[in-house]
Amino acid sequence: MVRAVAINVVLACSVSWAQTVSVSSLLTELIDRDSIAKWPRPGFTCGQSSSFDRASKSPADGESWFANDDKGQFIRVEKHAGRLESVLMDADGPGAIVRIWSANPLGTMRVYVDNADKPVIEAPAAYLLRGGATVGGVPLGPPMSEMRGRGCSLYLPIPYAKHCKVTCEDPKGLYYHVEYRTYDRGTQVESFSPAAMEMAADVFNRAQAALRESRDRVPNWFSPFRMEVPAGGTVRHELRSGPACVSSVAISLSKGLPLGRLEPKQLADALRRAVIVMEFDGEKTVWCPLSDFFGSGMGVNEFKDWWRSATPGDRMESRWLMPYERAAALSILNLSDSALEFDLDIAGGHWEWDERSMHFGAAWRQETFPTRPMRDWNVVALSGQGVYVGDSLTVVNPVADWWGEGDEKFYADGETFPSHFGTGTEDYFGYAWSSTQIFSGPWHEQSRCDGPGSRGVSCVGRVRLLDGIPFSSALRFDLEAWHWRDVEVTFGAASFFYIRPGATIAIPPAVEQARRGAIDVPPPPPPFVIAGAVECEKTAIVAAPGVETVNQDMVAFGLGRWSGEEHLWVKAKKAGDYVELQIPAAGTEPMHVLVHATRSWDYALVRFTLNGATEGKDVDLCEGSSTADPVGPIDLGLATPVNGRILLRATAVQPGRGAKEPGFYFGLDCVELKR
Repeated sequence: MVRAVAINVVLACSVSWAQTVSVSSLLTELIDRDSIAKWPRPGFTCGQSSSFDRASKSPADGESWFANDDKGQFIRVEKHAGRLESVLMDADGPGAIVRIWSANPLGTMRVYVDNADKPVIEAPAAYLLRGGATVGGVPLGPPMSEMRGRGCSLYLPIPYAKHCKVTCEDPKGLYYHVEYRTYDRGTQVESFSPAAMEMAADVFNRAQAALRESRDRVPNWFSPFRMEVPAGGTVRHELRSGPACVSSVAISLSKGLPLGRLEPKQLADALRRAVIVMEFDGEKTVWCPLSDFFGSGMGVNEFKDWWRSATPGDRMESRWLMPYERAAALSILNLSDSALEFDLDIAGGHWEWDERSMHFGAAWRQETFPTRPMRDWNVVALSGQGVYVGDSLTVVNPVADWWGEGDEKFYADGETFPSHFGTGTEDYFGYAWSSTQIFSGPWHEQSRCDGPGSRGVSCVGRVRLLDGIPFSSALRFDLEAWHWRDVEVTFGAASFFYIRPGATIAIPPAVEQARRGAIDVPPPPPPFVIAGAVECEKTAIVAAPGVETVNQDMVAFGLGRWSGEEHLWVKAKKAGDYVELQIPAAGTEPMHVLVHATRSWDYALVRFTLNGATEGKDVDLCEGSSTADPVGPIDLGLATPVNGRILLRATAVQPGRGAKEPGFYFGLDCVELKR
């Protein structure tokens, strides 16, 4: 397990600082919009324990640095009361768990604090991370505990004074992240307990309600005005003098102005070529295309999280707090060859500027590159003191194959090995299994996924509330560019952070990339088919006793790999389960039967027989696979048509070599008949 480097910074106490960290104080901090713009007090570092592949040891090791067996990796296995428990996280306090995520919550999860033998939380991982568990008499549910996009997350803060350990019993191939704070030495922490949770029930319920409703900071002033920016020009707007705080920046898309009348592609171009630039107290800390600044990525894609939202045809809004001591300015840079006109609304209020106050920052970069060789793609690099609080990623992918196997890697304050090392890009953004589901919530979103599969434009985002990452001297965020296929992709990332005056952003403004506007995706090729083949998913099933069969779309595993882009998924449960298909065949002459099938990680050794033969051909449709791949043609020999058909039976014999549970599934793509 990697622990973040401690930050030893002493700052004056603020009235908002809770003298003792507790469940209640953390829940209050969670929904306190002002707290994010202040250097944390008490100070802490943020670390992550995850199931990343332990073969990844150093960038100097070449391909092993991008090892991808990111499941079932634990710190150790311990014995408790006669049971074996795998350790997910083990950290000394004072501290607090602020996020637990899993793609496949399995077994019983337990949380032990302060070296006690008895856990303070014990529940099935599935209930704890996606709703349904009760802790200290308080039922957990959305959004604090929920599943979105097949990813399961718990955001209930779990403080501990001396030590914390998270285990899972019978976890199998568990994917997991545990993010936690480690407070400065001497911080007083009231450790989590069922009784403490019961006492905090009212605070928990208020936090749940606030998160669902996304309650905003109430502004003291409101400044609407019209932005008319000539082609290639810049318009600058001075904000009212400080100390003050911007609490909302929004643009209207529905007031009949030219921006609101554009077609979606034209609008996406305009919002990428229009760049928002913000200065606070003489320091330029924001440079970002408008749609990315508002978290929408490319175009206007509907979503709402704690800090940002977009509604097509209506409004895009940023609610990040932006305090300043003396002066602030907002500029719009128009990189297009057409004039730009829209309504901009800014709201704000008073702010007591002190030595803990920080300026808001946003940076953006974009690059088009080949996916081989794999590499770490730098999202942002910062120097000075601050807190990293969120990001949005837009990916332009020319194929349906998954683009996001890459892990996130955060280096704080001179770390040589990242204190956050993830298990996949979708896992970082809180969903799982390369889900194409559109979703949004307080913590994260996938607002666009064109398809089919992962093809086209995908836009995802994450905001960090209690899980912000403080740094005292420097922060670097790299994201592995790890694609299933060797193609050319485009990554565009907006990063959001708070920095103390004097901090710097290492990445320069990406002017030419923003000038490109919205990036076109080539049209998909026509569906791939094997000429003359009989598609198994469209063939009459003669018999499949007790067996479920599904016509499965295989586009997510790559266009042009399965005939018709589908296969027949046979969910056999045990040895001897079979499916028998009626293959149309004219004439009475013997024909060679060639079957195309699928090989995958939970598939069986399958016996193929023709026309009721007692002997057949056995084929291992697993062979230790870690993904789904087409296999074939498999020559089953000669068969003579009877009454215009050949009967093909496929029987699960036993799990294939290295098959994961259930191990008796198999997939049939198509059949070729050759004379």
